Amino acid sequence: MHTFTVELPVFPDRQVSITDYQAVSGGIVSNTAAINQAITELSKLGGGTVNVPEGIWLTGPITLKSNINLHLEKGALITFDKNPEEYPVILTNYEGQPRLRAVSPIHAFDEENIAITGEGIIDGNGHEWRPLKEFKVPKRQWQACLMKSPYVIDTKEGGIWYPSKTAYEGCLEGEVNIEAPDALKKAARNYDLYRPVMTNLVRCNKVLIEGVTLQNSPAWNLHPLLCTNLTLRNAFIRNASFAQNGDGLDLESCRFVDIYGVKFDVGDDAICIKSGKNAIGRKITVPTEHVHIRDCVVYHGHGGFVVGSEMSRGVRDVVIENCLFLGTDTGIRFKSAIGRGGVVEDITIRNIQMTDIEEDAIIFTMGYTLFRMDHQASDEPDTISKEDIPEFKNITIRDVNCLRAGQAIKIDGLEQMPIHDITLENVMIQAKKAIEIKNANQIFFKNVSVTNQDNLKQSFVFKEEVLSDCSHNF
Repeated sequence: MHTFTVELPVFPDRQVSITDYQAVSGGIVSNTAAINQAITELSKLGGGTVNVPEGIWLTGPITLKSNINLHLEKGALITFDKNPEEYPVILTNYEGQPRLRAVSPIHAFDEENIAITGEGIIDGNGHEWRPLKEFKVPKRQWQACLMKSPYVIDTKEGGIWYPSKTAYEGCLEGEVNIEAPDALKKAARNYDLYRPVMTNLVRCNKVLIEGVTLQNSPAWNLHPLLCTNLTLRNAFIRNASFAQNGDGLDLESCRFVDIYGVKFDVGDDAICIKSGKNAIGRKITVPTEHVHIRDCVVYHGHGGFVVGSEMSRGVRDVVIENCLFLGTDTGIRFKSAIGRGGVVEDITIRNIQMTDIEEDAIIFTMGYTLFRMDHQASDEPDTISKEDIPEFKNITIRDVNCLRAGQAIKIDGLEQMPIHDITLENVMIQAKKAIEIKNANQIFFKNVSVTNQDNLKQSFVFKEEVLSDCSHNF
C-alpha cells in the first residue's frame, strides 16, 4: 500500500440551529425550507456548523454546501417525506452509468469541506420507495404490505410488491431511455420508480461522515462518487435485511479514503468498492484508489467486503484489515463480467474474522449477472473487444479465519483472461464445500487449511503450493 494522507475538512467556529430558521419538530411539519436556508446562509457567510437538536425533524431533500458541518445532536432524527414535487427526476449516475433517478434525500455536488456528524439518526424513509420480494419476508409482513398497496408483479421467485401505483406502472413500462425526447418529463409520471440513493456526494473534496446512523435508504445508503479526501468513521449504516438494493457503502471512483470503526447491517453489499460500468463508464478515467478500511463490523449483507461488479475504471491500492463479518451471504467477494473491462489490482486483505457465511467465504467471479426489476434488456455488449475483458490480479488475502461457510474458496475466471497472481496466506476456513478453481493461474496457497465443518477430521492443508484449474471437494 502506498503511503497517503487523507485531508479532513475544517470549519469556522460559527454555529446556527435549524430552530433559528423556524424549524418545527414532531415529524408532521415539513422543514425543507428551514434546513436548507440554514445551510445556504451559513455557507455564504463562510461556513460553520448547522445543529439539528433533539427531536423528530421531517424534511424534503437536503442540499449540503461547502464549509458546512450538518451536526445531529443525540436524540435527533431527520426523516424524509416522499412526494413528486420535492423529488424530481434528474439525470445522474447510478450503478456505474448515467441514469435517471429521483433527487437524493441528502446530496452535494462539487462542494468542499462538508460533513455529517453527531449522534443522531438520518432515516431515508426507504420503505415508502422500495419494492419487496415476497420470499424475503414472513407471510404476516407480506400480507401487511398488500393491505397498504395491492400492486404485485408475479415472478418465478414469487411476488414483487410495489408501494405505489406509479412505481408499479413504471416497472411494467421500464425505465425511460435517457436519450429519449422529453426523457425527464416522461419519467416524472413514475418518479418513484427511479429510487434514489439516500446520501449522494459527487465530485466533493474533504468530506467527513462521523458518528451518525444512516438508515432505511430508498436504494443504496451512501454513495460517494468521484470524491477525494473522504473520511468515514464510527458511523452505523443500516438497512433491513430485505431492503432491495439496500447496499451500505458504495465507494465509486474515489481517491484518498479512510474508513474505520464503522458498523454495517444492510440488505445488500455492505462495503462495496466500485468504479463505473462498461464502455460508457470507462469514458471517465478515474479509478478507485488509495483506500484504507479497518476495524469495521458487518452484521448482515450480501457481501462483507465486495469489489465490483462495476469496476470498469479500475480499482487499486486498497487495504482492508481488522474487520469482522458475521453472517453475511458471502465474506470476501470480487465480481465482474464480460463487458466491464478495467483492472482490479494491488489489493491487500488481512486479519479478517468471519462466522456463519451462507455461501462463499472467499470468491472471485467473472460471471456476475444482475436481475433487473425494470424489465430492461441485458447490458452485456453485442460484440466483445479487448477493452471489455476485466482483470483481477496482484491480490493478497492473509490471516483470515472463517467458522462455517457454504463454500470455502471459489475462483472462476474467463478463458480470455484468467484470474491470476492471487495469494492466500494463513487462511483457515471451515465450510460445507471446499475449493473450486477455474480459468485461473498463479494462485499461491501458503499455510491454507480448509476443513469440512460437518466432519472436522476431513480437511485439505496447503503448506506452500501454486494452483491452477482444480477442484477439491469434501
